[in-house]
Amino acid sequence: MDSGDTAWVLVSSALVLFMTPGLALFYGGMVRSKNALSTLMHSFFAMGLMTLQWVVIGYSLAFSEGNGFIGGLDYVLLNGVGNEAADGLTIPHSVFMVFQGMFAIITPALISGAFAERVKFRAYVIFLLLWGTLVYDPVCHWVWGPGGWLGGDSPWHALDFAGGTVVHINSGIAALAFVLVLGRRIGYPHQAMKPHNLGLTVLGAGMLWFGWFGFNGGSALAADGLAANAFVVTHIAAATATVAWAIVEQLHRGKASVLGAASGAIAGLVAITPACGFVGVGGAIMIGGVAGALCYGGVLLKARFGYDDSLDALGIHGIGGA
Repeated sequence: MDSGDTAWVLVSSALVLFMTPGLALFYGGMVRSKNALSTLMHSFFAMGLMTLQWVVIGYSLAFSEGNGFIGGLDYVLLNGVGNEAADGLTIPHSVFMVFQGMFAIITPALISGAFAERVKFRAYVIFLLLWGTLVYDPVCHWVWGPGGWLGGDSPWHALDFAGGTVVHINSGIAALAFVLVLGRRIGYPHQAMKPHNLGLTVLGAGMLWFGWFGFNGGSALAADGLAANAFVVTHIAAATATVAWAIVEQLHRGKASVLGAASGAIAGLVAITPACGFVGVGGAIMIGGVAGALCYGGVLLKARFGYDDSLDALGIHGIGGA
């Protein structure tokens, strides 16, 4: 084992966990004031419930030996997950488990932005458990688990360094399905539903940007040049997308907005996630610029097609991840 690699992945795990309170603020500032606390609770509660789900069965379904579609039950209740080095890695198995667990927390929390302001808490809790077990864990196994049909040993190998498929496309498509089944908020789109505190949203975006260095850089699972590259291109893509969104918004609406700048940053972070281990500076600038423009257009789709994606989970995560 390598102590430097272990320390970096532990720090990265903490950074990824820090993203979930950031997401709570990002979403919480965009809803109406009467729904702010419930929106904050959606993200924060996921930190508790999804940790337990991951420990009990989620990690096993995602990362134990099984078939191409789902893992087995070898690691139920973290049986066999100790502090010895994980196969092929220089970090303890337990550290790899907790790092991946942070992804399992934030992914369903991302979906909550689509149905903000119209889902009861009890229903949300049931959704977290079912979606995490039946959707997230299998998809994670497909791409990152041993023998997954989209994994590195498969002819269908998906180039997903840090979660473009597992986290962002997965949550974005789930968000679309949810809102199509759930329907619109009462009064949408005729009643104004303006954000109540964009200061919270900008603060949350900054926390997400900060935490994303662990999300992407930590996915190298080592403190090496690959982690450094992921760190650098993550920042460049986010910066480029912030500017690109503002430019497109200025051209389209005649005025750039702080919400647009924050959304652009997140779009760039989402888009660079699957590619951060494979591209350099030029690629990061290109990905960030395209993401800022395309995700701006993606947000406009809900007005065109009439679905109510409250906080643009599909427009940013689904389209940005793709």
